[in-house]
Amino acid sequence: MTTRQHLLDAALEAAGRGWPVHPLRPGGKGSALHGERACPHTGECAGGHVKWEQRATTAPARIRAAWTAGAFNVGIATGPSGLVVVDLDVPKEKNGKGSSDAPDGATSFAALCERAGVSWPTTYTVRTPSGGMHLYFQAPPGVHLPCTAKSVAPNVDTRAWGGNIVAAGSITSAGAYEVADDGPAVALPGWLLSRLRTAPKPVAAPAPLLIPGQATRRAEVALERETARVRKAPEGQRHHLLLTRTIVIGRFVVWGEIARDVVEQAFGVAGEAAGLPAAECRATIRDALAYSARTCRARETA
Repeated sequence: MTTRQHLLDAALEAAGRGWPVHPLRPGGKGSALHGERACPHTGECAGGHVKWEQRATTAPARIRAAWTAGAFNVGIATGPSGLVVVDLDVPKEKNGKGSSDAPDGATSFAALCERAGVSWPTTYTVRTPSGGMHLYFQAPPGVHLPCTAKSVAPNVDTRAWGGNIVAAGSITSAGAYEVADDGPAVALPGWLLSRLRTAPKPVAAPAPLLIPGQATRRAEVALERETARVRKAPEGQRHHLLLTRTIVIGRFVVWGEIARDVVEQAFGVAGEAAGLPAAECRATIRDALAYSARTCRARETA
C-alpha cells in the first residue's frame, strides 16, 4: 500500500466515525488549505474566506479528491465533530529531547482522575509519536467548549471548538499516530466538563513591597495555608495535592516573594507528614516548581 493510499484510508476512517477531516501538510501538522491572506476568493470562498474548520468534511467524494492529489496528513476539526480531545503531552527540553523536570500529561491526568474518585476513562485513544496520548470524548449536545492549553493540569491540553487534532494514521518525521484503543469515543466525563467550564482566567497579582532576602507576608500566609492542606491530604490525593499546591506557591518564587529553598523544605516536611516517601516529595516539588517557572505570568509592578 502506498503512503498516499494509507493516508486516504485514514481520512475515510475518521470521516466514517462522523468526524470532519481536512488535509494537513505532508509529514506535518499544519493545515494544507490556504489561509485568509492567500485566499483567492473563488469556489467555496467566493463569498469570503472559509476557514479550515468550516471546510472540513465527511463526504467520501471530497476526501478522495483531496487525498489523491497528495500524501496529506489527516486533521480532524474537533468542534464540528462534536469532540473534546484531551492531549496528554510529554515534556520536552529546549533541545527537543525528553525531560523529567515536569510531570507528563498522563501523570497529571491520572492525578485528576484520582481526585475525582474515578478510574482512567476507557475511550477511543491515539498514541502520538512523542509517546503522548489523545483521549477522544463526545461533547455534550449544544455545549461549545473552547480549547485549553495547560490550564487544566501540567502538560494537559484540550481541543474543542477552534481546535484541530492530528488523526491516527498520520505520519511525521518523529513517527506515526497510532490507535491505542479502537473503541468508541465516550461521553465527556462530568467532572472534566466542570473543570473545562470553570477553568480560571489568569488574574494579575498586585505588586507588594519586596525586601531582598525576606518573604512577603502574603507569600508566607499562602505557604502556611497550602502546606497545611498537604499535611491533611487523605490517601489517594496526597501526590496530587502536593503537586498542585506547590504549583500555586511556585508563582511567589517566580515573583521573588519567597525563597525557593524555603518552599522546598516546607512542602517536603508536609508531604512526608502526609505519608509520602521523601524521594517522591523531592521529585514532585521539583516538577511543580519547574512548571510554575515555565507558565507563571509576570507580576504587575507598582
